[in-house]
This record gives sequence, C-alpha cells and structure tokens, in this order.
Amino acid sequence: MKAYGLIGYPLTHSFSKQYFESKFQLENIIDSSYSLFELKSINEYPGLLVQTPNLRGLNVTIPYKESILPFLDEIDTEAEKIGAINTIKVNIHNKHTKGFNTDVYGFELSLKKQLEKHHKKALVLGTGGASKAVQYVLHKLGIDCQFVSREKQDSTYSYQDINDEIINSHQLVINTTPLGTYPNTESKPDIPYKLLTSSHLLFDMTYNPALTTFMKLGKEHGAQVINGKEMLVLQAEQAWKIWNIG
Repeated sequence: MKAYGLIGYPLTHSFSKQYFESKFQLENIIDSSYSLFELKSINEYPGLLVQTPNLRGLNVTIPYKESILPFLDEIDTEAEKIGAINTIKVNIHNKHTKGFNTDVYGFELSLKKQLEKHHKKALVLGTGGASKAVQYVLHKLGIDCQFVSREKQDSTYSYQDINDEIINSHQLVINTTPLGTYPNTESKPDIPYKLLTSSHLLFDMTYNPALTTFMKLGKEHGAQVINGKEMLVLQAEQAWKIWNIG
C-alpha cells in the first residue's frame, strides 16, 4: 500500500484526507491511502519517515511550510526561490526527500480567472509560508503587493495602518492567515471592511468554511469574493502528479 498524508498542526480544518480518499474511490485507486499526521513540533518529522516505511508523499500545511525546509534533501528551484514548500516527494527506496510548492500553481490558476484590469495592487494579509507563494505569483503577474501583519515593520503595514487611501489603491485583498478557519469561524483579519467597494476582489485561502467572515463582510460591501477550495483542488492534483509522475 502506497502511503500519502498531510503534516501540520492542528489539522481539524483539513479537507485533504477527504479529497484524496474521494479521488481514490472515484478513480479506482486501490493501492493508496492518505492519512493526517498532526505534528506538535516539526522535530517529529524525521520520526514520521521512519515510522511510515511506505510513505511516497506528503502535503505540508500551517505552520510548517517554512520550518520544514532544513529537513529536506533537495528543494525544487521554484520552491527555493519562494522560500516555502507544501509538497514533499519521498523516494521509497532511499528515503530521499524533495520539496515543491504547488500552492503557486493552484493560486495562480484560481486567481487569474477573476482578475480585472484595475487589480494592479494587492494587500496580502499575513506573512507566513502561504504569503510567500502569493507574493511570487503576484510578482509574476505584474501586480504590486504590500504585506499586512499584526506588527508594523519597515516594509509591512500593521492592520492599524489600513486607511481609506490604502484600501482604495489596493483593490485586490488576499487573506493568507488562518483567521476564520473552522472551528474559529467568527475570527477575521482586522481590516476596515466598510471601506470596501464593488471594485475590490477578496481572495481567502481558507476553504473551510466555504464562506468565511472575511468573505461575508466583503460581499456585504459589494466586493467579489473567492475562497481557497479551487486552489486546494488544483494544488492537490499537482502534488499527485509530482508524487506519481515526477
């Protein structure tokens, strides 16, 4: 039996196991299993490799997309430029591990369908591993981006900095934080939602629930909203290709 899985902590929000198990059933893939591996510390990762001898591949989620890097034998060129990975291919024979970033693939395809000409500047909420993939794609698409975090830094806004002028000039807003993810569905990034307009596009990388509070408040002010479900599917299928094709 070929083993695949997801590492992160916590994993109560994850749809990955359900997605891959449905895929296995629909495509009559009978030699594979998918498990959730909750690691309280990234230092538990080497032990997982030893304890799961048939492991062929892993997905990586919050909070380990960056901290996993030193544990890998090799990193894909694009993923190395990004500085974060979400997919690991494991060689079954020698346990050689290689990291990839399929978030880039999923995010770019999902976002491009909704972009309009006036979406020239973006606010990226959060500065974790997911934000690095977002920054990479936005740069590729020629969209200027500005990060927002809880604490102000030289090149980063704090949430308290976000005012009318900033909202008006950044009509693409992307949430890369876990705020609003099940079971904490009432939480949301602290931006001035009342300043949003029908010209704004809100992309929430969260996919559980389908309509987050961030998205709901955006819709109430006419903004177009997208969740991360399509991105999840696209990046998952790309990971499957990496694990099984190369």
